[in-house]
Amino acid sequence: MDHQLKRGVLDACVLAVLMRGDSYGYRLVGDVGELIEITESTLYPILKRLEAQGQVSVYSVEHNGRLRRYYQITPQGVERVRSFISEWRELVRALNRIETEVEIYDQK
Repeated sequence: MDHQLKRGVLDACVLAVLMRGDSYGYRLVGDVGELIEITESTLYPILKRLEAQGQVSVYSVEHNGRLRRYYQITPQGVERVRSFISEWRELVRALNRIETEVEIYDQK
């Protein structure tokens, strides 16, 4: 899969999981992993980028004597997911047209 396309899909998956509710890194790896394969080393740069873009906010909560960072989707993040879905639908329509053209070509 194209790197940029996969990056967009990963971002959308992380944001979509956060639409369920706030979460922390380790749990996000498992939850996002239900949608697409992801590792911690891939997740944390995504979270940092989404935070820098204002799509995710971060806060800390003490857990077992340590601070745990929680990630929360922002309104901009929700809008990004909705925009991604719209763009993806447009891409699927184009792919369907391409597939039809290939089928027509193959029938010649």
